Parts: sequence; structure tokens; C-alpha cells
Amino acid sequence: MKRIEDVIRRPIINEKSTLCRRFGNQYVFVVDLKANKQEITEAVSTLFNVKVESVNTMIMPGKDKRFGRHMGHVGKWKKAVVTLAEGQKIDFFDKVDEAAETAEA
Repeated sequence: MKRIEDVIRRPIINEKSTLCRRFGNQYVFVVDLKANKQEITEAVSTLFNVKVESVNTMIMPGKDKRFGRHMGHVGKWKKAVVTLAEGQKIDFFDKVDEAAETAEA
């Protein structure tokens, strides 16, 4: 069994995930490549004290990247889209949205 802190690596904060958060009550995370949906559900519900409705996962393929004049390879990673129950939200992302709105003004 993995530790809860090892399952979720970091949140994904971009335009598409912000729209999912505002209109679909969905949050997007980078998770451990070997984590399954039950582990992700348990980790999110424990860390953020929310009720998880569903989890969708996808493995993103690795890509070749240029580092100066050298070529390298970025490994594959797993993305999880977590849908919360009606009325639930994660406060961490609200602070990020507020900061983005003040930066735009």
C-alpha cells in the first residue's frame, strides 16, 4: 500500500482544468503511474476532506524534447480527473483562481 502523499504528485493548473473546475466540479492531478482509481479516490478524499464521485485516469505518452543542442526524452505520466460530489469543492484551487483574476485586472 502506498502512502497517501505518494499517490498525488501535483495539481494541473491550466485553462482546460480551470474550465473543468468551474463548470464540471472536476479537478485534475498528476498521480503516480502505478496508482489505481481506488487509491486516488482515497488520497483525494483524505487529503482534501471531500467526497469523490468518480475518477477518470489516462496515461499521457512520453515525448522527445530538445535541451539546447541535445535531445532528451520526457517519460510518460498519469493524469487523473477527479469529479467531486455536488456541493463539494477544494479550497486550494479557489485561492489560485483569485490570484489569477487579480493578475488579469
